[in-house]
Amino acid sequence: MTVLILTSEEDVTADMVVLRLGEAGVPVVRLDPADLTHGVSLSGEFVQGAHRAHLSVGGRLVSLSGLRSVWVRRPGNAAARAAQPSAWLTEESAQALYGMLRATEARWMNHPDAARRARHKPWQLHLAQHCGLAVPATLITTFPQAAREFAERFPDLVVKPVSGAHPQEPPRAVPTTRVPPDADFSAVAFGPTLLQRRVPKRADIRLTAVGDTLLAARKPVDPDARPEDVDVRFAPSVSPWQPADVPPRVAESVLHYLGDASLAYGAFDFAEDADGIWWFLECNQSGQFGFIEMDTGQPIAATIAGWLAGPADTVRTCPEGDRSAAS
Repeated sequence: MTVLILTSEEDVTADMVVLRLGEAGVPVVRLDPADLTHGVSLSGEFVQGAHRAHLSVGGRLVSLSGLRSVWVRRPGNAAARAAQPSAWLTEESAQALYGMLRATEARWMNHPDAARRARHKPWQLHLAQHCGLAVPATLITTFPQAAREFAERFPDLVVKPVSGAHPQEPPRAVPTTRVPPDADFSAVAFGPTLLQRRVPKRADIRLTAVGDTLLAARKPVDPDARPEDVDVRFAPSVSPWQPADVPPRVAESVLHYLGDASLAYGAFDFAEDADGIWWFLECNQSGQFGFIEMDTGQPIAATIAGWLAGPADTVRTCPEGDRSAAS
């Protein structure tokens, strides 16, 4: 049985997992949907109540009925590198590829429907609250007056994008930024703006969840850090990430979140305050983990490889009742 990994060629994070799968003797096929019709081919037939489907990758023919799992890591847009790319060809190719994969018995990390829904920040915040995680006071609005009133209630705010990375090529990360005290919020009217109470943190927490395995890492805030340096991705720091224990109540809530979200993998970001409370910031359903493994030595890649190669009862699927809302 084969593991299929959908990601870009330059994904070094996926390389770590491919290495672990190879060490375990598990067959792996890796492809970028962007290469469809340009190095990657597919075929599927549905005849007399049966169906057969195949992928051809680098001259290797793979039967989709022989897939044990599919890891949707960082795939490109289908057929983006075709000889004559177009929005129509991308849609046709995506429907063909993902439609055939959906028809298999393979397990997903993560299912495309669940992954699409999981990217929505307002839904994340609501689900985190429902699962018992501490969530900083947050407002998403296009009403300038609502933003002003929120700032009066919570004077120390940060602003961050609702959707994540800016959609340029390559994607550009947009940092979380403190809101100045004299902000007038007039520009809020031109696009949804996410305002959130700043958590005075003593550490950043990254919790990587793989199935039911939770691996947490902690990065203390430097004593001389500037108040403006609120985004750990951009703040200068000499402190490495260190392994951390997950508080039992947080662990219970995170597993609840994964179950409700139908996710097999999630990279959770928390801010730890002076009282030791872990405040939920977001869950990235395809977040990076290589930098954490390098600092801490935690076996994240091996854990992912074990899940991908594991038995069927490790899967979290997208519930039938939620699929229409997720698509």
